[in-house]
Amino acid sequence: MSTFKAPKGTYDLIPPDSAKYLAVREAIAAPLRNSGYGYIETPGFENVELFARGVGESTDIVTKEMYAFETKGGDRLALRPEGTASVLRAALEANLHKLGNLPVKLWYSGSYYRYERPQKGRYRHFSQVGAEAIGAEDPALDAELIILADQAYRSLGLRNFRILLNSLGDKECRPVYRAALQDFLRGLALDEDTLRRAEINPLRVLDDKRDDVQKQLVGAPLLRDFLCDACKAYHEEVRELLTAAGVAFEDDGKLVRGLDYYTRTTFEFVHDGLGSQSAVAGGGRYDGLSEMIGGPELPSVGWALGVDRTVLALEAEGVELEIPASTSVFAVPLGEEARRVLFAKVTELRKLGIAADFSYGGKGLKGAMKNANRSGARYTIVAGERDLAEGVVQLKDMESGEQTAVGVNEIVAELEVRLG
Repeated sequence: MSTFKAPKGTYDLIPPDSAKYLAVREAIAAPLRNSGYGYIETPGFENVELFARGVGESTDIVTKEMYAFETKGGDRLALRPEGTASVLRAALEANLHKLGNLPVKLWYSGSYYRYERPQKGRYRHFSQVGAEAIGAEDPALDAELIILADQAYRSLGLRNFRILLNSLGDKECRPVYRAALQDFLRGLALDEDTLRRAEINPLRVLDDKRDDVQKQLVGAPLLRDFLCDACKAYHEEVRELLTAAGVAFEDDGKLVRGLDYYTRTTFEFVHDGLGSQSAVAGGGRYDGLSEMIGGPELPSVGWALGVDRTVLALEAEGVELEIPASTSVFAVPLGEEARRVLFAKVTELRKLGIAADFSYGGKGLKGAMKNANRSGARYTIVAGERDLAEGVVQLKDMESGEQTAVGVNEIVAELEVRLG
């Protein structure tokens, strides 16, 4: 047994459970691919300043949770704690916004890293699928992304989730609200760190999960009461588009999310079966992020869906995903000549796109058939010296138990027909 273990707060994805994670990623990505989103992949680490500027220097992510380090060359880098800043940086660097087709619609899937206190649903290494629509200010785009996330979850069989929706205003109306909220927070009995955060970004205090803080926030001014006419109209159109699409949502005046770059539309998907870590997805509009990281004005919107928490939500609802067997045909050779012949047939089946596996290691019939059963294969091909002398192999239907002799030269065509 190895003396090494996975680092604290991380996990290994191992078959057969790993198939669930792959199925979830595919289900989330499917509606995005059908809606004009192209795949993007960014490095697992970036310049520290990218996240400090974009995510926000006062956020817990930057001040407490980011894995930052210095390279031998003196560069300050960080493992990516979220995906949006990296994707926008890559799009700007590649000048995708100058190709004349806005918005630039991108989706991604990968691992992210935050130094947090590990618990169920909260890990130091976690997996997300995300989507970003860069370069357009349109309520229909905000609604599209929320609808696509809803579609992805429903395609998986999830039903017991709720969509929380809010508007964070823009650079015109948020400063007025910011001042009103700061006045309110200064009158509370908050600790020094929280008071300091209130001076830098008071909206972050609304996102504080501690009970003693939340109790004091009762009666705090809400941003929706300070929205300018343009933001009110924008938000109302998002709401109307969602309603027309049959997507239910709940207005949540205290929803701010944990990142500084959000403006106007912000939303979360929550699942009440997950306890304290109830958020399974979240996102919103970030019209000023491009300028924060040195780019041009590019109003944008996006979201990230947590693969880990989505799997937990499926388990909480008792949803069993239909995952096809990884092997359709399993070959069992008995003897050296059979090994040569059946290995060639397995290779031929694989070239035709049929999932096939082989009994390696010279096992006897009993041990090889146990492996065939464990593989989940629908059919098993068995051949020995006598079978080959007669020019046949034995084809066994693993569901019915029926076994028939099929010509060696006909077995591949026969399996093609049977497996459709």
